Amino acid sequence: MLPEARRRLSPRGLDTWLRGVSALAQMGRGPGPIVAYTRALVPVARDLGEELLAETTTACLGFASRTSGAVIARILDTAPLAARRLGDAGLFRAYLRFLEHLLARAPRAIRPMLDHLGEIFDVLTLGGLRRWAESGIEAHRTDPPALEAWFALASEASRAALQAERKGTLLVDVQRRLAMYLRALWGRDFVLVPTAGDFEARAGLRPFAEGQMLHLPDALDDWEGGLDLYRAQVAHLAAHLASLTAPIATDGRSALDLACIGLIEDARAEALAIRRFPNLRALWARFHGATAEGIAGDFDRIARALLTGKAEDALSGWVLERFAALELAPRGGSRDLGLALANRLRGMPFSAHRDLPSCPYRCDNRILWAFEEIDWENLGPAPAQTRRFVSVSEMVNEVEVETAGEDAQEVWVQSAEFFDDDGTSFNAREGKPALAPPVLYEEFDHRLQRLRPAFATLREIRPRLGDPAAAEAILERHRPVTERLRHLMEALRPQGAHRIRKLEDGDEIDLEAAIRALSDLRQGREPDPRVMMRVVRKTRDTAVLVLLDLSESTNDPVAGGETVLSLTQSACLILAQAIDRVGDRFAIHGFQSDGRENVFYTRLKDFDMPWGAGPKARIMGAEGRLSTRMGTALRHATAELARLKAARKLLLVLTDGAPSDIDVRDPHYLRADARAAVEAARRAGVTPFCLTLDPGADAYAGRIFGAAQVQVLEKVERLPERLPGLYAALTR
Repeated sequence: MLPEARRRLSPRGLDTWLRGVSALAQMGRGPGPIVAYTRALVPVARDLGEELLAETTTACLGFASRTSGAVIARILDTAPLAARRLGDAGLFRAYLRFLEHLLARAPRAIRPMLDHLGEIFDVLTLGGLRRWAESGIEAHRTDPPALEAWFALASEASRAALQAERKGTLLVDVQRRLAMYLRALWGRDFVLVPTAGDFEARAGLRPFAEGQMLHLPDALDDWEGGLDLYRAQVAHLAAHLASLTAPIATDGRSALDLACIGLIEDARAEALAIRRFPNLRALWARFHGATAEGIAGDFDRIARALLTGKAEDALSGWVLERFAALELAPRGGSRDLGLALANRLRGMPFSAHRDLPSCPYRCDNRILWAFEEIDWENLGPAPAQTRRFVSVSEMVNEVEVETAGEDAQEVWVQSAEFFDDDGTSFNAREGKPALAPPVLYEEFDHRLQRLRPAFATLREIRPRLGDPAAAEAILERHRPVTERLRHLMEALRPQGAHRIRKLEDGDEIDLEAAIRALSDLRQGREPDPRVMMRVVRKTRDTAVLVLLDLSESTNDPVAGGETVLSLTQSACLILAQAIDRVGDRFAIHGFQSDGRENVFYTRLKDFDMPWGAGPKARIMGAEGRLSTRMGTALRHATAELARLKAARKLLLVLTDGAPSDIDVRDPHYLRADARAAVEAARRAGVTPFCLTLDPGADAYAGRIFGAAQVQVLEKVERLPERLPGLYAALTR
């Protein structure tokens, strides 16, 4: 194979290939992997790029600790098949990670699956393969023969699951036809790149264009249109590339502004394409039948009107009239019309993640925008914030800067208290408590089966202040609930001292029992020896920390017009009011994340903070944003509870979804880390419990917290009523 490698590979690629052969020879797994590597990796590098040579070598060295040389050789033998069927270097890397995951969970399944890999890839995408494999592992984890039969496609259930995950049209099967279709229309070649959607869902990614590459879903269901939908997608992307002379500057525009400008730009690009190819109108029109709710429905009606020329309501008629007067070639007119439309829709609730157009062929419009570039090379470190200790006179005569924020370069500190005429100190009235420094926490990697030390960084942030009057209004609105809970909470209060009588061994003599025993002795009867008693003080020694998931998904609406976040705020207010009546120590904290280096933690109410207007304002000021890196937040909350002295420590987690973050693609990674954090909390004497608002939480929450420590709330609107009752049941 050396002559073939010299012909097919560049000098650098040839050197990488030879280094890979040497590394596999030193691995000590026999000649099989070496022969398979020399035979298989040249076609893979030719199809998907030479950078995969080193990555595949590294993956094989990792496989060596988990399986035999024969299995590694089989993985390499089937690599060219996987490369052809996946058609993208990124998807091939994801395939190698999937094999690593499969070897960690079910090593006996890998060989039968590889023996039928061609048959599997004929009907499944990489995401479908992952879901099909997980179904087999979960169903036959303790039955090795059935597990092997599943992956060898020898069982009826396996073939049925394979058909259930099947997608009708795979991009790799129609890629050449689509390329010829585009060349016939536009007289030029385009590069078509497959993209994979989420491993846990059948929905693919929205198409998008970068440079001259058109990124499309790796498969489409036939009922969605199959090949015709692919044609509509590539024609739309090519129309954008043909009509766009330069990207549009965002100029700090809002998400609604960009969505409206993109809607008009979509129509402009399609109108220019229809001038050249009139039949494209019928192709695109068949995919505009659905109409969503809310502002997304307005977008759907406007898109149909601009494509067909027929208005469906006053708003679409207003847009159609102004669009007809536009000169389609320049971009300025469509931008102005998009901003005018955004101004008309400004009062309606809008989410850039949720209010997406129903039309399945339209792209995400990333090609339209020119965002401000950051000069990373000349971007120096932020100036350090210094503290300057000043005298009373300097503090009194200081010049107040209204625009100074958290990034002020100089902070004035006066060590001595300075009191105003009313007896209150300026520190108490205007000072801000210092934030804790960033804390590094370990993170569990389920693929390596070990903890990564100092891997995630938790940063405490100051909570926003909301309106305490709004909190009082919520408590007043839920007064019937609080009244029903009052009697339940009253029963949980400490009842003082109790005397336990009729004990043979106690703390003091029970005089009444002693007199009866003496009377029995004098009358010649057998006395009752239980003449002692003990005084037991009934006290509650419970500390509870309520940990709130404050990710972006909490902004989603639920029945009744409220959001998950507003219901969470109501539930926390009612719960805090109830716990305060019992007298237990409690804290309410929240978390959100933006990658492993930015796990943000907010203290809405701390243990030493009295319940009042301050905590209520902080709860009302909570906002949902970013992601959910739960394991790090659980470790920090456990550390807070571990510092307390209490007979019972409860960590109550309220979340609306599975752990996730922007820098993690494997959905099992953060779930395994959260499970490790829960186990560490139990070892520290803390009892974790999860109340989840996700109806699909049965698939993961029980594995993280334990089946008995999870409660799934099917009706989210009942959260304010259920949360205090759950607390009472847990601390009874």
